[in-house]
Order: sequence, then structure tokens, then C-alpha cells
Amino acid sequence: MSTRNFKKAANLFLDSISTFTTYELFPYDTFIFYTVLTSIISLDRVSLKQKVVDAPEILTVIGKIPYLSDFLNSLYDCHYKSFFTAFAGLTEHIKLDRYLHPHFRYYMREVRTVVYSQFLESYKSVTIEAMAKAFGVTVDFIDLELSRFIAAGKLHCKIDKVAGVLETNRPDAKNALYQATIKQGDFLLNRIQKLSRVIDL
Repeated sequence: MSTRNFKKAANLFLDSISTFTTYELFPYDTFIFYTVLTSIISLDRVSLKQKVVDAPEILTVIGKIPYLSDFLNSLYDCHYKSFFTAFAGLTEHIKLDRYLHPHFRYYMREVRTVVYSQFLESYKSVTIEAMAKAFGVTVDFIDLELSRFIAAGKLHCKIDKVAGVLETNRPDAKNALYQATIKQGDFLLNRIQKLSRVIDL
């Protein structure tokens, strides 16, 4: 977690959830807090449901931590307005945590990437106004947010300012595989050419 490898951290937390005994490090509530936060930005929806949303060990504790249950469940249930409210409530807790504080801004960006991607997955195109309404924010706010994430390559969509519409252009898996094959083929060809030059000498 301290090196921003949240995927590995989430897997380690989930593996240790039923055998947690290191209360001298932090309480079990804090352990669940870390598990949920790291899982949200690391797991796909199916894994999140199986390992976190429906996990009995998490369900027994999650209600004791302010905003955490709403944060997790509203994301999974696609209640984006409630998600943003819970997210705002959790920010202070995350900011004050000694392990998460150094990664506060990074974590906030990653969570927003996850939630925006999840929303946009359902649409080929959607109006910016409809998205702003779903999240309970202004059109200007969502426009600025999306512009930043698109420019950083975090979201695969484009904004049509004139029509006020977002058009998704998700990279398809076959195309990505094709591009990767070409890249690896070029690399292999270059290596073979270098090797043939050495052999000729």
C-alpha cells in the first residue's frame, strides 16, 4: 500500500481477512477499512461482489465505519449521487490516515476513474447533463473532471462540446491484441536483424 501497489495490497488484505490477529498493528475495523478502499480500485465488479460486498467478515464490521458501507454499496449498485456523498464523507478519514495520507491525491483520482468508467461503460453516448445529474454535480464540474481524465488517458471517450454529448470509444480486446502482436513482432524482427549482423561479422 505504501508503494501504491493497491492491487497487491487488496489481495493480501483479502487473503488475511479470516485469519487476522495482528491487533498490535491496527484494530480489525481499520483492517476492514483498508481492505474495502484498496479493493474498490483494484477488483472488477464480479470479484468485488464475491470477495467484498457479500463477505460476512466485512459485513459484520463495515457498518461501524462512517460512510464506508454507503461508499462500497452505492458504487456496486450504481447509485452515483450517494457514492459521491459517501466519498466526500470519507475523504477526511483517508487524509488523516498515516498510511494513506501520502497517496491521498492519487487515491482520489483512481476512485474517480473507477466510478466514471463504470458509469460510461453502460453507454455508447450520453449527455454531459445526464451524467452531471446522475452524480449530483454541476455540468461545469463534470466537464472539467472528464477533460482531465481523458487528457491523461484514464477514460476512453471524447466530448462533443457543441452537442454537449460524451461519446465512448472503448478499445476493443481484439484490436489491443493485434497492436501488441505487431509491436512484439517488430521487436523480434529488430533483434533477429541485429543478431544476423553480429553473425556476419
